[in-house]
This record gives sequence, structure tokens and C-alpha cells, in this order.
Amino acid sequence: MTEFDDDALAETAAASSATQNRGGLTPEASRLFRVYKTISVLLEKRGYSVPRDMLEITPASFTNKFGEHPSREVLSILVEKADDEQSQLFVFFPEDEKVGVKPIKEYTERMREESVSNAILVLKVGMTPIAKQAIQEVSDSVRIEYFLEAELLVDITEHKLVPDHQVLTQNEKQELLKRYRLKETQLPRIQPTDPVARYYGMRRGQVVKITRLSETAGRYVTYRICM
Repeated sequence: MTEFDDDALAETAAASSATQNRGGLTPEASRLFRVYKTISVLLEKRGYSVPRDMLEITPASFTNKFGEHPSREVLSILVEKADDEQSQLFVFFPEDEKVGVKPIKEYTERMREESVSNAILVLKVGMTPIAKQAIQEVSDSVRIEYFLEAELLVDITEHKLVPDHQVLTQNEKQELLKRYRLKETQLPRIQPTDPVARYYGMRRGQVVKITRLSETAGRYVTYRICM
């Protein structure tokens, strides 16, 4: 066997090993699989009804469902709130490296046609300033959030350093304020740009309950309002 053949076999073996580490997926498919899995859990934690096969998806079932080289368009998701089937949300995966105005207009039109008022865009690289402006201009009628793929490769809420977060309902918020005789302005704040606030899709005025573990107290609870 020649030296060239040995090198070729070594490269093939290395490529095969890398593929096995990705569950048999190509690098691109592996990336989309991880993002899809994170989004599925994110939606469930926001209170949406997410099919069990989405939450428990594996590399093999991902390939069976979307193919070895999935197009981003087929990954689109539509879910509804577990307690309100009229409250729905789209997840779109734009194909463009940097999303411009045209896709935003198309997504907005589809949302209006199907009476869906919320959407999440999963971006490859980013979005043009004009596209961001277009989202702002339609914010009175629809809400469009966006994440970079890189932000969804792992579930930040599963990190050991991130305490448990629970977004309160409006009734729970009012009960909290009444119980402790507080005004909203007296609560500590969390910015809407905070990674965890974005993960849960928090809106201004919403309150989140944060439970931390403590070596001395066992656990302690704090509340923050999104402002």
C-alpha cells in the first residue's frame, strides 16, 4: 500500500469518527439538530404544547423527518399555548445568511393570513438594520423575536450556574405585589435583553420568580420585573 493510500485511509477514518460523534449527521445537519432541540424545549418552557417526538428527537429521527441535508424552510414550527389554543407562535428558519426586509414582509403576511401574532426567527448570521426597523414597524400588530443560531446551540437554562426561572402570570404578579405591599417600581429589574429574559420571551411589566440554591438557607427566592 502506498503512502498516499495510508493518508487517504487516515483521513477517511477521521471523517468517519467525526460523523459518529455527531450521531451520523453532517456538520450542518448536526448544528440544525441542536438548534431544533433547544427551540423545542424553549417553546415548552414558555407554555406551548410541543409534541413529544419533537422534545425527544434524536439524530436518527431528525434525519428520518427532515433528510440528511435538511432545508431550513422545512424546519418551520407552529405551536399553540397549552391553555389557549388561539395563542399561537411560528418559528421560522430563514435561508439568507443575513436576513433583509423581503423575508420579514413575507413572514408578517403569513402571520396575518393565519391569525398568528407571535414568531421567532432563527438567524444564520444576523439581520440588516432595515429588517430590524421593519420588525419594529409591525410591532403593534405582531411580535417577532429573533435569535442567532449560535445562541441556541445549547440550552442556557440547563447550565448549572443558571438558577430556576418561572415567569409569573398576571394574577400571580398581582398577588405578589399585594402580599408584600409592593409597587412595581420597588421590584429589582431584569432587562428584556437579558439572555434568560429573551429565552422566556419576557415582555415589559412581566415578573419572573428566580429560585437559587444556597448552602446555608437551602434555597432562596427573588423576583425581578422586566423593564
